[in-house]
Amino acid sequence: MVYLLDGQWDFPLVQAVYGSQYYDGFVPSVVVVGITWSGQDANYDSLRAVDFTPTQVGHGPQTGGGSKFLQFIKTELIPFIESKYRVDKSDRALIGSSLGGLFALYTLFHETTLFERYVFTSPVLPWDDGVTYSYEKDFAEKKAAMPARVFMGVGAYEDTVTFLNFVQLLKSRNYAGLSLEGRVLPGVGHSGTKALGYTWGLQYVFEPPVYHIDPATMEQYAGSYKDPVGGTYQVKVEDDHLVIQVPGRGLVSLFPQDGTNFYARGFLLKVHINRNDAGKVTGVRFDTYSGSGVLQKTE
Repeated sequence: MVYLLDGQWDFPLVQAVYGSQYYDGFVPSVVVVGITWSGQDANYDSLRAVDFTPTQVGHGPQTGGGSKFLQFIKTELIPFIESKYRVDKSDRALIGSSLGGLFALYTLFHETTLFERYVFTSPVLPWDDGVTYSYEKDFAEKKAAMPARVFMGVGAYEDTVTFLNFVQLLKSRNYAGLSLEGRVLPGVGHSGTKALGYTWGLQYVFEPPVYHIDPATMEQYAGSYKDPVGGTYQVKVEDDHLVIQVPGRGLVSLFPQDGTNFYARGFLLKVHINRNDAGKVTGVRFDTYSGSGVLQKTE
């Protein structure tokens, strides 16, 4: 599940980014939920300023609704979505930018495990004299673990110094379970961070963990494979990984997801190793964007 803040503006963008990244094999199949506000002539700027900010700044109720908004997501929105769709209830991602990035950080420090993956750009770190820093300090004093994959980006024409210092602060804490990537996004300003940041961010937070297969096992997978119409595919071991000769693409590297499942980078290709009851490799099942099939091992 991917929950997107500012869906009124960014749902078409994220839909396009996700579609391209799924086609290229970087992200799994997910449901994207765009969060926005209803009502005729809704003033999105004012509404997001209330719901995305953790504290009230100035007079009146125009800011500071972040805690209520987070509780709405936790106790109403997520249960509703997960009751309507067949989704993995233990794997959720949160995406946002600007004040949405501020809210993502607030969520990270107050309801860390509500989401397993966070992608956000241009977080408003100076909000309320840097209140986010106090949240991080409180978290560091009380907890040692932050089980999440987090990508945060900032435009090259923004305040990169403050951003990078904050990234370094998080890394210096050595939070158990935290995988963190902070990047300066070239050639863009505040609003332009979304397209590139969401692309790189989705790639990072959904990247499978590194899995190592011993050389002897990989040699069992090497050989010639044939499809039902007589085409031949060669699987070889190069350096420390497998490669397969794919018509029209040349040699494609296969990366292990576990002992018998592999994936490619750059296009959607998943490969599963088939064995018989004796443990001998008999072929592979493959899945691509355009279809699936089985290749039989000939040698």
